[in-house]
Amino acid sequence: MLFRQLEYLVALSREHHFARAAQSCYVSQPALSEAIRKLEDELDVPLIRRGRKYEGLTPEGERIVMWAQRILADRDALKNEVSALRTGLSGRMRIGAVPTASGAVSLLTGPFCTAHPLVTVEVMADLRSEEILRQLQNFELDAGITYLHRDLSKNFRAVPLYEERYVLLTTTVDGLTDPTTATWTDASRLPLCLLTGSMQGRQVLDELFAEAGLRPSPRVETDSVAALFAHVRTGQWASIVPHTWLHVFGVPHGMRAVPLIEPARTVPVGLVVTTREPVSVMARALTEIARHTDVAADLEGLPGDTGPR
Repeated sequence: MLFRQLEYLVALSREHHFARAAQSCYVSQPALSEAIRKLEDELDVPLIRRGRKYEGLTPEGERIVMWAQRILADRDALKNEVSALRTGLSGRMRIGAVPTASGAVSLLTGPFCTAHPLVTVEVMADLRSEEILRQLQNFELDAGITYLHRDLSKNFRAVPLYEERYVLLTTTVDGLTDPTTATWTDASRLPLCLLTGSMQGRQVLDELFAEAGLRPSPRVETDSVAALFAHVRTGQWASIVPHTWLHVFGVPHGMRAVPLIEPARTVPVGLVVTTREPVSVMARALTEIARHTDVAADLEGLPGDTGPR
């Protein structure tokens, strides 16, 4: 059994298409198909349901893919460990983040890259919380940044980073009674642009609205926090955004951001890695950075932030 055969099988499981899997592995389709066929012969089980086209993996194939992902991840972890012992940490760090937390990722990647100049960092900042956990389990990510307000399984460990709080983002012409704070009731009366309902960041907002006995009816929904700012800029809409995004945009000219109260709630956000042993050298290094970086304090001094101190 060769690592290459396992890589081909994992690629086929990911791409659901022989040609795309071969392309992602930089080999011809016949070479990929033959390697997987030999793997089936060696294991003496069918791995693929074959027809006129790819029809998916067999139950045995699904189980073998899980083992293949683990074996390949251990191989990469071993290489990284040896490389770190010899020349310092090098390679590629893969981080996934929920969109609402992506504005804070740089507070970790900055010190991480300073400490480990030979590492390249890849940030995927448009993932749902459940997708981050799935990719961590499948060794497709080294670490994730996501909400911690729901219990994690024993397969994960977390390092709390900060408490996400919320501000009402409006134009200066919105007729709020109090220019320094706004209630969730105030927000519900405005023409809102919010994240889509399938995103956990929006689900958090829905829970907070429900706590105030309200149900939001946004006229516009998007999967991009940047798009929320863009819509408010037009003067037609208001939005609710995490205070961390003021770290990225500040408060743009013609807008204001006021803390939301009644209820004034926060939601914990943290770094999540798997509990598998031995721990990936990349995950271990980023966890150390997270434990020694006061992300919450960095986010408290935001330009234009009028939140509580």
